[in-house]
Amino acid sequence: MPPYQVFCSSADCRNPAVYKIAARWSDGVVGELKTYGLCCESCLPSGFERGRQRQQACRLTPGETLDPPGIFLLSRGHRDQTLQRLRDLEVNLGQSREH
Repeated sequence: MPPYQVFCSSADCRNPAVYKIAARWSDGVVGELKTYGLCCESCLPSGFERGRQRQQACRLTPGETLDPPGIFLLSRGHRDQTLQRLRDLEVNLGQSREH
């Protein structure tokens, strides 16, 4: 299957996605990244905030865990488990949100 372009999931944005906003989820047996959105560079601050709001609205059943959302660098051909998490960028966006 040929590769395809992944686009930003923000409304009215057609830029290529660079980041995945996601949180680690588990039911105690399996685990995966729960995706909240795909963002381009310019939509990242608002996309990260939307991901945080959506995560807070999630209701878990007994045995489920859901980490706070993180920012992952999209990389063609890589599965979720191998995506690089950008913790410094998360911290910077969190601090800019507080000011």
